[in-house]
Amino acid sequence: MKAALIGLPQSGKSTLFTSVTGLSVDPYAQPEPRTGVVHVPDPRLAYLTELYNPKKITEATIDFIDVPGCSLDDSSGQENWRRLLPLVRQADLLVVVVRAFENASVPTYKNRIDAVADFSAMWDEMIFADLDTVTTRVERLEKSLKKPTKTQDQEKKEHGLLVKCREALEAGLPLADALTNEDDRKQLSSFGFLTEIPLLCVVNVSDDKAGEDLAFDLPHVEACVYLSASIESEIALLDEADRADFLEDLGLGAPARDRLIRECYRACGLISFLTMGVDEVRAWPVKSGSSAVQASGKIHTDIAQGFIRAETVAYDDLVACKDMKGAKAAGKVRKEGKNYVVADGDILNILSSA
Repeated sequence: MKAALIGLPQSGKSTLFTSVTGLSVDPYAQPEPRTGVVHVPDPRLAYLTELYNPKKITEATIDFIDVPGCSLDDSSGQENWRRLLPLVRQADLLVVVVRAFENASVPTYKNRIDAVADFSAMWDEMIFADLDTVTTRVERLEKSLKKPTKTQDQEKKEHGLLVKCREALEAGLPLADALTNEDDRKQLSSFGFLTEIPLLCVVNVSDDKAGEDLAFDLPHVEACVYLSASIESEIALLDEADRADFLEDLGLGAPARDRLIRECYRACGLISFLTMGVDEVRAWPVKSGSSAVQASGKIHTDIAQGFIRAETVAYDDLVACKDMKGAKAAGKVRKEGKNYVVADGDILNILSSA
C-alpha cells in the first residue's frame, strides 16, 4: 500500500517522513517527492520465529511518499499542488500533517499556528480538486450526449453518477460518503478522487505535548495521531539500547512512529494473516473481510486457482497451546473452505492443487 504525506509548508511533514523511513534529507536539494519503504511492526512474528528459526522473516510493508509542501496562498504554490495531484491520486491513504508546535526558528504559515485551520485548508483543496475533475467531465459528457453514440447508455449512467458526486462536493462532503455502491466506485475508479481515499491526520505537537491526546475535532478522518516529529527524529537516531531510557525520560511508552504505521495500516482496512515454516515466517496484508481463497491469491495466483482448503489456527490459540502440535491436540486447528473470512492473526496453511 502507498501512503502519501501531504501538508502545508513548515508542518514538519518531511521531518516525520525522515523519522519514519530513516531516509535523510538534503536541505539544499530542490523539493521533490520521495518514497521510503517501512515495515509494519508485528510482534507476533517474533514468537513464530522462535518456533521455527526460519531462513527468512518478511513483514508487511507500507510505501510512504513525502509530497512536497505547497503554499496555497499564492499562484506558484497552487500550481505546484496541481502538478503533484497525479502522484497524490495514486495513494491508498492520505496522511495530512498539520502543525501544532511552537518554534520561533521555524517560520509559520500565514503567521499562525492553527492545526484545525490548516487541516481545513488542505481539505478544501481536496474538495476543489475533485470538483474540478467532476465538473470538467460532466461538461464533456453533456456535449457528447447531445448526439447518438454506441456508448450513450454508459455515458448517461456515468453522467448521473458524476452529477451526484458534484452535489456532494459542493456541499463539502467527501465522495467516500456519496459513492456507497461498489459498482459505482468501480465505474469511477479511474478518476482517483482524493476525497474517496481514506484519510488520516497527524497533529505535529510541541515536544512537551508528545504523547498527549489533544482531541481536535477534525471531520472525515479515519484516525488522528498526535506526535512530535522532532522527538521522533531524535528517537530514530538512537541505538536500540538507548531508546527505552530516552522514552522513559519523556514519559512515553513507545515511539509514536510504530503507532502511526499501525494506524495507517488499519485506516486502509488492512489486516495480516500469517504463514510459518522453516523457510519463512511472513505477515501478508489483505483487506479486512477477505476470503480464504482471496488470501491465498496474495501468496500466488496459482494457489488461489487450485485452492482446496485452508488449515487455520488463530495466533492466540497457537500461543496458548505452545506450538502447532499442541494446537492440533487441543482441536484448535480447523479446516476451512474458500469462503472462510480470514481474521487478523490467522495462521494459514493452504492446500492447493497448483
